[in-house]
Amino acid sequence: MAKANVSLSGKDILDLASMSVEEYELVMQTATEMKKIMKRDIKKVPSLRGKSIINLFYEASTRTRTSFELAGKYLGADVVNITTSGSSVTKGECLRDTILTVQSMACDAIVMRHPVEGAAAYAAKISDAVVINAGDGAHAHPTQGLLDMFTIREQGKNFQGLKMAIVGDILYSRVARSNIAAWTKLGADVHVAGPKTLIPYGIEQLGVTVHNRVEEAIEGADVVDILRIQLERQKSGLFPTPREYARIFGINEQKLKLANRM
Repeated sequence: MAKANVSLSGKDILDLASMSVEEYELVMQTATEMKKIMKRDIKKVPSLRGKSIINLFYEASTRTRTSFELAGKYLGADVVNITTSGSSVTKGECLRDTILTVQSMACDAIVMRHPVEGAAAYAAKISDAVVINAGDGAHAHPTQGLLDMFTIREQGKNFQGLKMAIVGDILYSRVARSNIAAWTKLGADVHVAGPKTLIPYGIEQLGVTVHNRVEEAIEGADVVDILRIQLERQKSGLFPTPREYARIFGINEQKLKLANRM
């Protein structure tokens, strides 16, 4: 594998659509090396020694926040976690003031999750710190997309020509948008399926094929990405009941027999 001839040093990571294939490759190569380090008894490396990272989460998170905290510490950085429930946000402080306050403390990077689309881009615009988007509303979740990409790559799959199916709540899923952006850029044949009420209008313009039957989307698929229902973002009445949704759009072993198993 040729070494990626690019750098992400000092760059914001806001979405996968704005990243190049070469930058994807750099992340994949770096993750491969870090996975080897994670198997050691002592997992720390000094890559970010002397740097400070603030994890600023406006939404609940277990896996993403913990992953970023551990990653920063494994790389030698000082990591501070801020949740809105324990911050001045509860007193009415706006996003701009929070970002400028955090920046005044000379942090080097801000990892941010926010319920509003574009919040991470706004933070990057007004801050001198590097901003990593850990999810902004239903817009993007680039690091989850990169993780999915790495998982697929570890199975020995080249994205070019693969049939990829994304099933479920496409409308409110930031993961779906990130994966669609990356997978189409890498040459995959991307299919989506879900209730008509949960398929974004005009999504075909992103280069995907839309199905209203799950079976059509996953038939012959090399990868099936199953999304949860984003109840915390949805309006009511988008589908009759969770039971009815599961009956029609739920994935089971019988349906998976239609896919190409790795």
